[in-house]
Amino acid sequence: MRNSVGAIHELPLHILWIPVYTGITEELELLVYNLMDLIIALNKPKDITSQDAVTKVKKILKIKKAGHTGTLDPMATGLLLVCINRATRLASYFCNLDKEYRAVMKLGETTDTQDAYGKIIAKSDKIEIGNTIIEECLISFKGNILQQPPMFSALKHEGQPLYKLARKGIEVDRKPREVSIYDIDLININFPYVTFRVVCSKGTYIRTLCDDIGKKLGVGAHLFELERTAIGSFRIANSLTIEELISLNINEPDGKGVYTMDKALSWMPAFKIDDATIKAVKHGNPIRILTLSDDYKKAEGIRIKSPDDEFLAVGSFSPERNTIKMDVVFACEKN
Repeated sequence: MRNSVGAIHELPLHILWIPVYTGITEELELLVYNLMDLIIALNKPKDITSQDAVTKVKKILKIKKAGHTGTLDPMATGLLLVCINRATRLASYFCNLDKEYRAVMKLGETTDTQDAYGKIIAKSDKIEIGNTIIEECLISFKGNILQQPPMFSALKHEGQPLYKLARKGIEVDRKPREVSIYDIDLININFPYVTFRVVCSKGTYIRTLCDDIGKKLGVGAHLFELERTAIGSFRIANSLTIEELISLNINEPDGKGVYTMDKALSWMPAFKIDDATIKAVKHGNPIRILTLSDDYKKAEGIRIKSPDDEFLAVGSFSPERNTIKMDVVFACEKN
């Protein structure tokens, strides 16, 4: 099911400046700690792994705990969400968001990895195909489709990553998986290169999509370039490059690419509780509800907030007991 994502507001970067002095109170210490529970929208450069990008963020911000919400191959560039400190506990919610890509496909060559980094295993001399045929072929992939995961992928077979088997020349059966192509648009044709935009569900392999398109056109193809331009309502235009993160003047608030946990989850409906219920939420106890609208019942997550608008937890509706159960609790918590 597609995620319905609202507008996301950004966090002024001056919060990263933390004054240091003696005699800090427990309340202020907790406030300072919580301010670093952030989501960074990073524009990953080419030729580094997603984990390498996370490591760079950790070093730049001098933090110990961080993780990304969905791998980009080394050859790919674009949007990578990096969760910091306790925000890492929210990673699965971002993983489920729809993705948007700008892809460049090269016709006439098939590679063993389905991308430009692989070995060419088949070539076609005749690739002059009408623009209309190419556009109609792209559109034919719109909807729910089955994809066979590539051998060069991190998926595991009997506990071993497929790419390790592929490097040994071993190929195993992979069960096709259903993915959704919500939108696919032709941008440009400059033979042998075809540029297109695609909006898809999580788990979609764009290089496999290019390989399948090449097969359907009868000339073969592979992914030549890839940029992830959106994850839900996060956009590449509002992301930070590694250089921008390094050179950021934190005394001059910008806000670009930095989000609090609450704002980053803005597509989730917010549920405000009264003061008497805060203690129960802090202990992870469910909230019994007499009436609740369908927006809450159908939501993947519900932001639980105090009367003062403090973000306390993420919950979900439990129809069996007509309660909101606590899935991730942050209230007055320190790691």
